[in-house]
Amino acid sequence: MTQKDTKPNKNIILVVGSLYQNGLKAIKEYSKKNKLNWQIAYLFDNKDYKNPEEFLNQVDFVITTDMSSNIKIANTLKPYKKNLLVITCTNEVRIQQLKKIIPHVPYLRTPTESSLEWSTDKLLMRKRLFNYDRTISPKYTLVKNATKKSIKKIEERVGYPLVVKPTGLAASVLISICYHEEELQKVLKSTFRKIKQVYKERGRETEPQVLVEEFMEGDTYSVDCYVNSRGKIYYCPFVHVKTGQSIGFDDFFGYRQMTPTLLEKEDIGSAQEVAKKAIYSLGLRSTTAHVELMRTTTGWKVIEVGPRIGGFRDSLYRFSYGIEHTVNDILNRIPQKLIIPTKIQGYSAALKFFALKEGNLEKIVGIKKVEELESLKTSKVLKKIGNRCTYAKNGGTAVLALVLFNKDRSKLLADIRRAEQTIKIETTNGNKKTKKVTPKKK
Repeated sequence: MTQKDTKPNKNIILVVGSLYQNGLKAIKEYSKKNKLNWQIAYLFDNKDYKNPEEFLNQVDFVITTDMSSNIKIANTLKPYKKNLLVITCTNEVRIQQLKKIIPHVPYLRTPTESSLEWSTDKLLMRKRLFNYDRTISPKYTLVKNATKKSIKKIEERVGYPLVVKPTGLAASVLISICYHEEELQKVLKSTFRKIKQVYKERGRETEPQVLVEEFMEGDTYSVDCYVNSRGKIYYCPFVHVKTGQSIGFDDFFGYRQMTPTLLEKEDIGSAQEVAKKAIYSLGLRSTTAHVELMRTTTGWKVIEVGPRIGGFRDSLYRFSYGIEHTVNDILNRIPQKLIIPTKIQGYSAALKFFALKEGNLEKIVGIKKVEELESLKTSKVLKKIGNRCTYAKNGGTAVLALVLFNKDRSKLLADIRRAEQTIKIETTNGNKKTKKVTPKKK
């Protein structure tokens, strides 16, 4: 452990994992503006971070511990317990570690261990949703193998089309849609072959399981909500989500997230009511909840709920509304009054680019040209040349991420289109180059 300075008052914000730079900066600015003298500490598991000193230029101090041992966790936190103001976690992968820390900080406002388990295991989540209100959840079943017996059970309980997904992974990893028996059998075999390795890579310590759900058709939206210690919910603006499937990928990753949406006030009210049912069914409190919903012909349905800030939300809410999302996450857990401006400042979007063909990353074409776009706010290359590029359904992650903003919606859409037409991700498979092929004109 390396430490700069601590004062004997409740001013330490303990973060399990780390924060995005913009959120970290916003917390520091809020503390300085309000003369709060907040200190930010990152808490890591020893096995994850061997050199925590690399974060010392970002936060006030860094703590490491052995999260497999309750005694070691207790001993590590002992010098800080009197000074802890709040504990938070914004990363889906670290939620299981947050669950291990909670028993050792009993006098901080936190979600319960059970609610974190229910909201990070998709099977437990479905059971809770279905029991609370079966009208907001699709049909589902658990499957343990790819045998004919299992397939028959799936066909009887769920039917086609259907979605196969792991119970303990986020970001659309290993999620596939199946329309018939042959496709289902192939997907199940592939999923069971890959799942243990993907769980290991993602730091999931639970036993891998596979869930099969009824495929829902409709438009996808999501919303982040602040849930206080007594269950009162404060809703952020809704975000429209365009999946990879809608742009031609055989994949369900969230390709484009955009806010404000074109939803009518009545639709927003109905969606908020379903989001509330989902949050209450999981017993979430003293946390930010990320709720993904689908607007179907029979009403709003819950895709899933996460006990943390949603991806790109910090940027999208800041640009479009002036909401400091990470700061509100802290204020809600203290608790203090939240700051949720509603005036629209403009339109923002986040884009995730995957390679059209799986293989090793050869080249990303068009980044410099995209960086000249009027709407571009940030661009981040997430893979290095030579890294393996795979679809989300096969356990892969995005190659490139962009965040754009413009006061004019039409200009934002135009720049999104320019980015889509400009960015080309080329991959190689062995010694053979793979890229999109344009048919010859007759």
